[in-house]
Amino acid sequence: MAANEASPFESSEMLATFLGSTPLLSESWRLCGQANTTATAIRSFVTERIGGVVYVAFSGVQMAGGSDPSWRNLVPLASIGGVPLFSSRRNKEGEEPVMVHAGMLNLFLSFFNSFQNQMLGIVGNTDTKSIVITGHSIGGATASLCTLWLLSYLQSISSSVSVLCITFGSPLLGNESFSQAISKERWGGNFCHVVSKHDIMPRLLFAPITPLTAQLNFLLQFWHLSMTSADFGKLAVQISDKEKAELFRAVMDYLEAATQDGEASVPILFHPFGNYFFVSEEGAVCVDSPATVIKMMHLMLATSSPARSIEDHLKYGYYVNKVSLQFLNQKNFKQRNIPDSSYEAGLELAIQSSGIANQESAIVTAKECLKTARRMGPSPNLNAASLAVTLSKVVPYRAQIEWYKSWCDEQDEQMGYYDSFKSRGSSRREMKVNINSHKLARFWNNVIEMLERNELPHDFDKRAKWVNASQFYKLLVEPLDIAEYYGKGKHRTKGHYIPHGRERRYEVFDRWWKDRRVTTGEENKERSKYASLTQDSCFWARVEEARDWLDSVGSERDTNKLALLWDKIERFENYAMKLVEDKEVSNDVLAKNSSYSIWVENLRELRKLKEKVQRFPQQFTRFLDGEVVP
Repeated sequence: MAANEASPFESSEMLATFLGSTPLLSESWRLCGQANTTATAIRSFVTERIGGVVYVAFSGVQMAGGSDPSWRNLVPLASIGGVPLFSSRRNKEGEEPVMVHAGMLNLFLSFFNSFQNQMLGIVGNTDTKSIVITGHSIGGATASLCTLWLLSYLQSISSSVSVLCITFGSPLLGNESFSQAISKERWGGNFCHVVSKHDIMPRLLFAPITPLTAQLNFLLQFWHLSMTSADFGKLAVQISDKEKAELFRAVMDYLEAATQDGEASVPILFHPFGNYFFVSEEGAVCVDSPATVIKMMHLMLATSSPARSIEDHLKYGYYVNKVSLQFLNQKNFKQRNIPDSSYEAGLELAIQSSGIANQESAIVTAKECLKTARRMGPSPNLNAASLAVTLSKVVPYRAQIEWYKSWCDEQDEQMGYYDSFKSRGSSRREMKVNINSHKLARFWNNVIEMLERNELPHDFDKRAKWVNASQFYKLLVEPLDIAEYYGKGKHRTKGHYIPHGRERRYEVFDRWWKDRRVTTGEENKERSKYASLTQDSCFWARVEEARDWLDSVGSERDTNKLALLWDKIERFENYAMKLVEDKEVSNDVLAKNSSYSIWVENLRELRKLKEKVQRFPQQFTRFLDGEVVP
């Protein structure tokens, strides 16, 4: 296969084959059943060690709705147990914050301390190689939240323990930003959601079912009692066939509308994340594209009935046993014409495994749906290699800007790099520098976009080559952006640069640099001469703010505001002096006519004036007392 061809669809089928051929599914389901029958108000999960693998199973016999009658209330999720989540990336401006189902988060937090203490012990055990976190129904949602905390914690301590979350019939958990954040952290592969062809539970939160809350609560009670014991399920308040049909139709109608293209589509509050392992009587198929997951949810549920959509939530044990047969007996597939293309053969097998091969009206739609799940274009590693070539092509642009900086430092005006560019005219030299800075910005913006589309390796932003290159670019070019911002007076209409004008790429590179792997030698290394580039790329923006404070001191009459201004000025002065003492600035900062040197001189003069003003009342008093005042 050529490097630029799409990756084969068979990868999803291979993942399904792998999962079905290991004990992961059967062991996870066995523990889920144990958790369901032994759950208590205090203990909602069970653990079991099998060699180097530790299984943690959460009970589905829980109520996550709480006092929320709508069952669709979302709340922000920034951290769990003091451990920040999704810390390495920030959503783009205007995007929704990461949010999750309020009831499920509260349920999880109610036993988090117990879970955390047990996990710390498990992770600290040198025999632990892998942890499988699993859960049925609402237990699957709490298992997902626990997995997120554990992934974040393990990342913070650089642990090599691997984590896999397997859920069965789990409800949706968070919004689109939640789904995207997991994808950006490269954690999608840590989640496998087993969803049966007919089960309505994983599809419930697609639809606004507030008018049917009473029926839903009765349904949850039936499921919970049935999970504990089949006989107990008979004691639950039964909902009528009419109410089952209303619930089924509400979900089906909304799913159908959500999968429409164009204006006919409706907004989706909750979004899928990770891998979805769809199971049916005929086998299993695995997909990870959120859009494809939603369409498959709809196509498969369309073959069901109201009663079966409820009963199927309790049949995952049957499907787990059935899945292994898919890989032992494919006689139905063999009776069909096998396509010559391996891709088409994999696609045909996936359609059969999904259980909709007999629904002629759905086959074409399902095939188109699964085709969209293919990752188009080169692999992440090939993309990274291609970017390395492109980086070498943009290096000359960077070199020309470096030459310009050296040229500025040598001029008789002694203004330095920042102020020379800020006060530039229309010479070809400065125009060329400006053009080159824009070319470099386009390159680095493209790198960030590719990383966020998962088109680059998961550790790309940890690789020294790219961390160092992005840092050097930021230190070299951001002063030019600041000079452009203040030189054109944008701060007068928009406000100062750091909060109002800074490009997002620089904030991303700040995080890359902060999260880099630092050796002990690097941490303790002292500079013997001034840096080639000032190590705070926003230094000049801070100088511009400090100039404003200094200008405001002369006209400010409010003593409280004046004291605040002096406090800001002195804090910046100490910060800048520390940078200079540590030689963390380049020579242009100390140029005789740089903005910083002029600021230092103006501050010195203002302090002299301030001292005279403070001395005047004392001299005046001595004069009134008849003393001769010098």
